[in-house]
Amino acid sequence: MNPVAFKIFGIDIMWYGIFISTGVIIGTILALREADRLGIEEDTVIDLLLYAIPAALIGARIYYVVFSWDYYGKNLKQIFNFRGGGLAIHGSIIAATIVAIIFTRVKDVDFWQIADVCAPGLILGQAIGRWGNYVNQEAYGVPTDLPWGIMIDGVKVHPTFLYESIWNFAVFIFLLWYRRNRAEVSGEVFLLYLMLYSAIRFLIEGLRIDSLMLGPIRVAQLVSVLGVVLSLYYLRKKRMKKDVEK
Repeated sequence: MNPVAFKIFGIDIMWYGIFISTGVIIGTILALREADRLGIEEDTVIDLLLYAIPAALIGARIYYVVFSWDYYGKNLKQIFNFRGGGLAIHGSIIAATIVAIIFTRVKDVDFWQIADVCAPGLILGQAIGRWGNYVNQEAYGVPTDLPWGIMIDGVKVHPTFLYESIWNFAVFIFLLWYRRNRAEVSGEVFLLYLMLYSAIRFLIEGLRIDSLMLGPIRVAQLVSVLGVVLSLYYLRKKRMKKDVEK
C-alpha cells in the first residue's frame, strides 16, 4: 500500500499521519463528551489537551529516537521526519501523563478524574492509530502459517498491529461499560486502561521483530511490566482507602 494518501501543493500527506490525527480527533471528542457528563468544564479538558497532545507526539518521537540511536545518531536529519513513522506509544503515554499531572496541580483539579475522562478516548485513538503501522509496513511480527498472516517482503508474518488494534477496541468498549456501571473511585478507569493495555502489549511485543531494545531486553515489555505493577498498586491503594472511609 502506498504510504502517501494524496498531495496538497506538492506536499505528501501520509496515511500514517491521517490515522494518528483521526485517532486524536475522535479521542478528543469522546473526552469532551465525558467531561460534560461528569460536570467538568470543557475548557479545562481543552486546555489540558492543548498541552498534552503536542507533548505526547514529542514524547513518542523522543522515546523512539533514544532507543533507536544506532540509526538516528548517524542520520540526525531523520530525527525530525515524523511523517515517515517512528512514534512509540509508551513515550506518548509517559509524556502526556507528566503534562497532565503538572497541569492538574497548577489548575488545582483532580488528576485522577481528568485521567478517567481521557482514558477511553486514548485507547480508541491507539486502536485507530495502529493502522498507520500497516500502511508503513512496520510493527509486524515473526513469520507464521496462520491464515490471517499478512505478506511483508514476500514473507507471511503475524499482523501484530492488528492484534493490538482489536484488543484496544475491546478495552475501549469495556471501559465505557465499566465507568457507567462499576467504577467506584476516581482513577479506576484510567488505571484499568493502563493495566489492560500494558498486559496485552507485553504479550504482543514478544511476537514483534522490530522491538526497541535495551541490551537484551525489549523496552516495551519492561515498560509494560512497570505499567501493570503501578496500575495494580494504585488500584489496591485507592480501594483500600475507600474501604477505610466507609
